[in-house]
Parts: sequence; C-alpha cells; structure tokens
Amino acid sequence: MRRPLREFRPVYVIGIGLHPYQSASETSYVELGLTAIRAALADAAINFSAVESAYTGTALLGMAPSRVMLRHLGASGLPISHIENASASGSTAVHHAALEVATGACDIALAVGVDKPAPIRLAHHETGVRDLIGDHDSPFMHFSLLAHDYMHRYGFTPEQIAQVAVKNYRNASKNPYAQRRTAYSLEEVMAGPRISGMLTRLQCCPVGEGAAAVIIASEDAIIQYGINPSQCVRILSSTSRSEKLYGPGADSDTELTRETLAASCAEAGIAPAELDLVEFHDGFSIEELLYVEALGVCPPGEAPRQLARGDFDIGGRIAVNPSGGLLAMGHPIGPTGVGQICEITLQLRGQAGKRQQPGARLGLAHMIGIGSVCVAHILSK
Repeated sequence: MRRPLREFRPVYVIGIGLHPYQSASETSYVELGLTAIRAALADAAINFSAVESAYTGTALLGMAPSRVMLRHLGASGLPISHIENASASGSTAVHHAALEVATGACDIALAVGVDKPAPIRLAHHETGVRDLIGDHDSPFMHFSLLAHDYMHRYGFTPEQIAQVAVKNYRNASKNPYAQRRTAYSLEEVMAGPRISGMLTRLQCCPVGEGAAAVIIASEDAIIQYGINPSQCVRILSSTSRSEKLYGPGADSDTELTRETLAASCAEAGIAPAELDLVEFHDGFSIEELLYVEALGVCPPGEAPRQLARGDFDIGGRIAVNPSGGLLAMGHPIGPTGVGQICEITLQLRGQAGKRQQPGARLGLAHMIGIGSVCVAHILSK
C-alpha cells in the first residue's frame, strides 16, 4: 500500500517561476524553460548548484529535452528525469520531486514543465488493436455531449454553462502570464464559432507554448540556505491515480477526479469546505462545473447557480481558477500543472495582486491526463 506524503518529512515550495503562456512562436523551448527556471531560482534566492535533482514534464518536445536546457545553468551532474503523462505531465513532475524530497533522497529538487506546439501522437493508436471509437470521437465532442447531458438532467441553459468562461477570462485579464488576457462578456463568449454542440471557441482551451518551474525543499535546506520562511508554502498532499472501470453512463474523468480529490483531502487531513481556492483542469467550460461538484464543495446540479451568485469568484466562498484556468491562462500541456502550483503559491503568499483571494490559506491543484490519470496537490500557507 502506498504511503501518504504526510508520513514522510515536510516539503515546501520555496521558489516559483513562469514564462508567459503564448501562441506558437520562434522562441526555443530552451529559452522558455530557462526563463521559468531562472525566475524560480531568483524567487528562492538560491543558485542552481544547490539543486540536487530535476524533473522535466513535457508531452510534445520529444526525447531527452532536459540536458540541453539545464546545461546553460551549470554542469553539476545532478540526476534528471523526463516525465510524460499527457496533460498531467507537469503535475507528475511536481509529484515525483515532492516525493524525492519528502523521503530524504535529496533536499532540493526542481520540477519544470515546458512545451511547444507539435502534432499529438497517441500511443493507443499503435497498440495493434482496432479502436471501435477511433476518429469518430474527439475531446470536443466528448465534452459537448457531457454538457448537453448535464443541461438535460438539471435544466440549465448553454448561457449558464458559458458563465464559467466569462469568470475565467475576467480572472485571466489580471494575470500577466495568461495566454488569453481579454475579459469577454457572455454575449462575446456565446457569439464565437461553435466547435462542437454548444461549445464555442471561447469555451475550449488554447494549446500554446510556455514554461513553469517550482523548487521544492526540505526544512533542513530552508535553514541551511537561510530561505525566508514566509515565502515557503507546504505541500500537504500529492496524490496520483488512474481510472478504474466505472458504472454505465459514468464519465470516467469525473469519477476519477472524485476519487483523487477525496484521497488528496484525506491525505492532507482537511475537508473540501476548508479550501480557499482551487485550480481545476477546465479544458472545456463544462469541466469546471463537473469537477467542483466532484470535489464536494457543491451538491450535484447546483454548480451553475452557485457560480451565478459569485461563490466561485475571487473574493467568493472558494476562488475557482483565479489564474484564468486552462480556458484563459492557457494549456501548453507540459507546463500547465506546474503553473497551477505557481498560482496557488502566489495566492497563499498573498502575492497574487488584483486576483488575490483574501485570506487564502489552503489551495488545491487538479489535472487530468488522457489515458486517464489524475494528479492533485494540496498546499498550505
């Protein structure tokens, strides 16, 4: 049986850094990654020589991207590992870095996510087994069908679902690292071209490029390097699960999310209602509503009503996707989960500026990776 993070020594995020998420450009992935890593080192006020292990989360770059990037920071001989876990690649890099520090294998570890747009090649196409769904399904169609099912079951309208995007674009307009930094009205969100069913373009996340980095350390390292304790945010739980066989009609991503978030809260020793903010995998607007209900802070079929009254706004009962989420912050894949940790760290430090959730003390990050896997982290001030 896997041992929870709390059974090991405490681990902390001591440094964070981002390269703004953006549309495809001529900027090399090396420059993207180094920008984020150097910012994280500066934030932690340590040199790269203090880092004892590095994990790079990426889904699209190809083999062995780390060494040609990290060599610009110094040839220290540290162990490096490459993590590919679809959209959860960056979250999984954080997961392994946290476990390595928690178990005492090292005192300071780096987790970086970096990607640039490239053709997506899924391994399940290479299994030699005919896929009965194949090209007849797509993420757009899948989540469009979930949205229509949700509206039918609970009596909501497309406009009520689209309010998720309105909120998240409003949040991202205050985020200098977001790919989409324009606040859109409901009319503008609904007026965009329809991608599938009721889902308009502005209710589907952009896949661009960028980088995010976090530095994770033990208490011994914090003391050794004289790191300011007020900048350190503790990782209470780091949970990773894969899907099981669920009942007829169940959405596997939602059920996997429900299980993983429950396990993460149990590992952290908190109730969902204690959370002050959450960064969800909201590749499509309907996902946020499904997952906030799966977390248990909202009864089934009530999320749109609570969204409408401001419960999930910055300053509300629980700030949901204050960064702008995947819809507006963007989804460069490899960096996305690491970027969530950066946002939560800023919030818990009280450094999120105009998108600060007042009095934030507990935050949760959640990512789904096609396959399907789910990774969740809970951080504490």
